[in-house]
Order: sequence, then C-alpha cells, then structure tokens
Amino acid sequence: MLIGLNPLLGPELLQALRAMGHGDDIVLADANFPAERTARRLIRMDGCALAPVLTAVLSVLPLDRTEPHSVAAMEMVGDPGGREPIHQEIATLVSRAGQPAVALHYLERRAFYARASTAFVVVQTGERRFYGNVILRKGTIDTQGQA
Repeated sequence: MLIGLNPLLGPELLQALRAMGHGDDIVLADANFPAERTARRLIRMDGCALAPVLTAVLSVLPLDRTEPHSVAAMEMVGDPGGREPIHQEIATLVSRAGQPAVALHYLERRAFYARASTAFVVVQTGERRFYGNVILRKGTIDTQGQA
C-alpha cells in the first residue's frame, strides 16, 4: 500500500500509467469489450466496475488539453445520439477530475475499436453494463506539477 494512492492502482496499472507519454491513450473497457484481440498491452481488473477504475486512473492521469477528443466514449449502435446512464456517469467522473473541463466525445463502435487498437494499454474491467468503455489521452504536467 502507498499513501495517497487509490488501492485499485496496483503495480501493473501504475507502471503502465507512468510509462505512458503525452498523447498516449489508455482504454478502460467493459467486460464485453474484445480486449484480448484489441490490446497491445492488457491489464485485467475483472472484479471491478468501470466507475471505481476510472476514478482511480483520473486521480493520477493528466488529460490532454492540446487536441480535441482526449476523452472518448462509444456511441450506441443504431442510435448514435442515444445515451445510456453509464455515458452520463463517465462524463460526470471526468468533469470531477479536478482539471479544466474536457468534453466527452463519442465514437462509432468500429472507430472506437480502431482507436483502441493503437492505445498504449487496455484495462478490461468487470463492468457489465453495455457501453462501459472510455478512452483517455494522457496530457502533460508543467514544472509546477500542474496538469
């Protein structure tokens, strides 16, 4: 255990987050996501829902503010403008991350998979709700330690 770190941030996930560079993506995926096929690096967190993992990751990961779409969720198939409750949950958690606002962008399912296939790491959670997937793009920290 470490002081000040969310206990969900285990050694493998912390190593991946620290190794990521500016512009690298991390995917937090639900239990139905084709993670084994998609991921270059895969971390499994089968016993965890998306919200606690997203909260833990956002507690240490600066989001990219230099380009659009640094936070992306998956659109509903057949209803691109539709939203599931988990979409609002993702948006709320991102907005609470204590950083300047970053808008949640939506990608069509195949486009989401394509972007996910280039991600630095995929973290597969045990989230059972559909569309419990989000991509986060890592930003930078300035000389004062601010995102």
